[in-house]
Amino acid sequence: MNARMCGITGWVDFEHDLNHERAVLAAMTATMACRGPDDEGMWTGAHVALGHRRLSVIDLEGGRQPMAAEDPGTSGAATPERGESSPGTPAAILTYSGEVYNFRELREELAAAGHRFRTRSDTEVVLHAYLEWGEDLAAHLNGMYAFAVWDTRAECLLLVRDRMGVKPLHYYPTPHGVLFGSEPKAILANPAARRVLDADGMRELLSFVKTPERAVFAGMYEVRPGSVVRIDRAGLRTRRYWQLEAWDHPDDLDTTVATVRELLDDIVTRQLISDVPLCTLLSGGLDSSVITALAAKGLAERGAGPVRSFAVDFAGQTERFEADLMRDTPDTPYVHELAKHVAADHSDIVLDTRDLMDADVRSAVLRANDAPNGMGDMFTSLYLLFAAIREHSTVALSGESADEVFGGYLWFHEPEAVHADTFPWLAMFGRAGGERLGVLDPGLTRALDLPGYQADSYRQAVAEVPRLPGEEGLERRMREVSYFHLTRFVQYLLDRKDRMSMASGLEVRVPFCDHRLVEYVFNAPWAMKTYDGREKSLLRAATVDLLPESISARRKSPYPSTQDPAYEQALREEFGRLLARPDAPVLPLIDRKQAGDILTESVGSVSSEFTRRAVELVLGLDRWLEEYEVELDLPG
Repeated sequence: MNARMCGITGWVDFEHDLNHERAVLAAMTATMACRGPDDEGMWTGAHVALGHRRLSVIDLEGGRQPMAAEDPGTSGAATPERGESSPGTPAAILTYSGEVYNFRELREELAAAGHRFRTRSDTEVVLHAYLEWGEDLAAHLNGMYAFAVWDTRAECLLLVRDRMGVKPLHYYPTPHGVLFGSEPKAILANPAARRVLDADGMRELLSFVKTPERAVFAGMYEVRPGSVVRIDRAGLRTRRYWQLEAWDHPDDLDTTVATVRELLDDIVTRQLISDVPLCTLLSGGLDSSVITALAAKGLAERGAGPVRSFAVDFAGQTERFEADLMRDTPDTPYVHELAKHVAADHSDIVLDTRDLMDADVRSAVLRANDAPNGMGDMFTSLYLLFAAIREHSTVALSGESADEVFGGYLWFHEPEAVHADTFPWLAMFGRAGGERLGVLDPGLTRALDLPGYQADSYRQAVAEVPRLPGEEGLERRMREVSYFHLTRFVQYLLDRKDRMSMASGLEVRVPFCDHRLVEYVFNAPWAMKTYDGREKSLLRAATVDLLPESISARRKSPYPSTQDPAYEQALREEFGRLLARPDAPVLPLIDRKQAGDILTESVGSVSSEFTRRAVELVLGLDRWLEEYEVELDLPG
């Protein structure tokens, strides 16, 4: 299996010969060197240019990309027995990033249909799947992937993204075609793309509502999870090949619990395949502990243990930990208990304020993300964790997305948040968190009308929710809440995980995003998901034999954030320096008086959490406007 957590890019232009644009293609491809540090490749034709950066994970000597499938008698990397193009002309060319976990079954099916293979590569399987099934190929794939395939016979490009959106894929329509890339930076390296922030882009940055398909830069889009975008001479069309559906759930509780466990066993077994060092991310919570325990079990069964695990920690955090609304306990004691329980080879990555405030690190995080964020250390610490892991491992398994699938967040279980006429996370935190927007210019804030934007997004989401006939009351509402999280909220976390990990050339797999598990649990009744009065009841019951009781019973605790007062103080000092710079590009967007008042607040005050997020946002926005040379097209 020649799996590649890589970067892809390219463009189509039906009015120009792109054979003469290899220098521009090289610049686009080079922006993703961190995503693929091991190799690069380019392919150009009259109207198409494809680039690829490779991170080798499995079958390290397998075929390079972009990969061409040719007719018999030619010397391509992959040679199908059938094809409609003339001898010597590739029928299709693929630039691919991802993992297809059922590639062995697909290879056998395709071989029985007459396809021949020259590598052990899942890349080659995907390419042949296109030759066999055309646009319908994605329905056959189980995995996380983003790829582009150019059909020389039809002169069309397909952009395809996995069902849950684990791997990113952006595109930018042009008058005669399209630009695309794993990340915006690849598209922005092409002179045809403008770097404009308009009102909707600013709303996306500020509102904590992830609008499907919308990107921050004006004119740019994301391929929606579970979708195919087709570009040909007739124009650009999008089609969803997968979306959540409402099904009757005939299984009783015992059968449901057993099915969840069977799915998890199969998913983790498939995702343990690797020819390079593999590890798990461990926080001591239920989700990451389940993945680590299943990985330890799977490795032991094949005589390949022990499992390696890594956790992030902050210097002195356990000793000075203070409980808050979201976190009852520090992670580290539970991390160590689980590591001992499964005999893991465990390492703590301990960070301090100097690490989190390092200017080069913060700049690297910004470039990896292609946009500012208001979460600050929760991005920076993840980047540093992944960079440290990459020194030992190339692949990591994560517990990400279990809360969205099984209903783990606090606001799933707070009636006021559940029944509010908005997204539950906004009802609980977003409107209060809006205080951090007080640092922006009041005229800009009024013109952006974030409450209206959030309300529109909410109405769109409600209209999409699949329904069962006769489903009413709490069951109906919780189906909506689950849908919101699986299509809106989870994208923030998956994108953060992908950007921070791939910036270090680390592949992170997400077992809980397997679409079979997502579909099954989505359709289990809410009463069953909370049958014991706890969050994530099904996951807890399905894995109770794997974990110490203390971890199995532990209340949900989100990804940690540093509580060191020195970090907040360092942020304020940097903020003060920004306000003293008359040429800082962010200054026209903020309320100077409110910004100045922040500097007079005491560290650790009641409003310090919102203050900290406001400062993080303004600092990141200023750095982004300058480094990315962003043009502003904002109201007010």
